[in-house]
Amino acid sequence: MWIKNQPLEGTYVQLVPIELQHCEALKQAVRDGEHWRLWYANVPHPDDMGKYVMDALEQAKQGNIAYVVVDKRTNIIVGTTRYYEVDKNNKRAAIGYTWYADSVRRSPVNTETKLLLLKNLFEQHNAIAIEFKTHFLNHRSRTAIERLGAKLDGVLRAHKIMKDGSLRDTAVYSVIASEWPAVRNNLEYKLASQPIN
Repeated sequence: MWIKNQPLEGTYVQLVPIELQHCEALKQAVRDGEHWRLWYANVPHPDDMGKYVMDALEQAKQGNIAYVVVDKRTNIIVGTTRYYEVDKNNKRAAIGYTWYADSVRRSPVNTETKLLLLKNLFEQHNAIAIEFKTHFLNHRSRTAIERLGAKLDGVLRAHKIMKDGSLRDTAVYSVIASEWPAVRNNLEYKLASQPIN
């Protein structure tokens, strides 16, 4: 395995490798906001959470690591994120499958989660590039990715078939190693400036 499957610790969040025992807490988290109803997002319905977690555990065997996101202020699981499309030979990975309970929107949770994930790959695993992918029409996600400091590489047209049968155009963003110091400074500044709630 290129990426170590271990917890990542911050001031506001702890990222814990996903386990079956996290299913019930994830069901509670996903009910806060009901984001599975967003046609352009890939957020699991509470009834599908067991399969979602099992799929993540199966992917971990190929080096892709999924985490539950624990809000350290409450010690409650508030969402999930993962490394996927991990390419050890080319020192690249994508970060995605990220969703959160509405209760932590506009809090430090997402900023610190992304900081921890990026820092781990660039500083502990010497990554060359990290990708983010989202539906072209998911403007909220695209704005959040751009605010991290990632740059748009391009759009893969008719890239994926969605669960409703529509075709997804995928916006692909990346951060490369030479950009990491500036991106890290940006994220640390945002984290220090964000209201705690």
